[in-house]
Amino acid sequence: MPRALSMPVRILAMLLLSVAYIAASHWLMTAAPATPWNAVLVLAPMLVTIAWGAWRGGQRPLAALSALSVVALCVQASLPTPLSSQVLYLAQHVGINVFLAVGFGSTLRAGQQALITTLAARVHRQFTPEMAAYTRKLTLAWTLYFVAMALLSLGLYAFARFETWALFANVLTPLAVAAMFGGEYWLRYRLHPDFERASLADAIRSYMHSGKPAAAAQPQTDTPP
Repeated sequence: MPRALSMPVRILAMLLLSVAYIAASHWLMTAAPATPWNAVLVLAPMLVTIAWGAWRGGQRPLAALSALSVVALCVQASLPTPLSSQVLYLAQHVGINVFLAVGFGSTLRAGQQALITTLAARVHRQFTPEMAAYTRKLTLAWTLYFVAMALLSLGLYAFARFETWALFANVLTPLAVAAMFGGEYWLRYRLHPDFERASLADAIRSYMHSGKPAAAAQPQTDTPP
């Protein structure tokens, strides 16, 4: 029986698959012969990934909605007058950012634990009140980021060439996410050098198991060594 892939190998594999998907999507949007099935090839992998992740996380309605969206995409591509592929691309990009903004922002309501606070509590052995306050602010920062990306996407689509929008959606968006992660990581340990260090693998592992029941760590009053 082959051993399971280590987390660094899995992260590298996900990165390579993501780069391949981005390159293929950009080509299909801007250079491939125009056909309604281009939109299916671009959007279906993302929807299938969401369906799979939602199913694993126990979110059956979201998994079913994502699977039905794939079916709807194929059906509309077969129609005599299908929807504009460009509109579908825009709907995907804006929709994902709005969905994430709502998902992050809804956990900021009074009396609720912020999403990143919940994920961070799974990673750190000791979770201090300072960490809880920081991760709540970080959840707000990501919420505002997703809102800004959705608005920028709409603005570029309305006032710039489609090729410019496609470059933003396919290339600049993942680079912006990487910059957000890297900048936050750098800032976190400049502002809070006392925080216990957590690797990228730890964060991804926490996210992948976020849908499974687990006892969240409780904030401690002492600071980790």
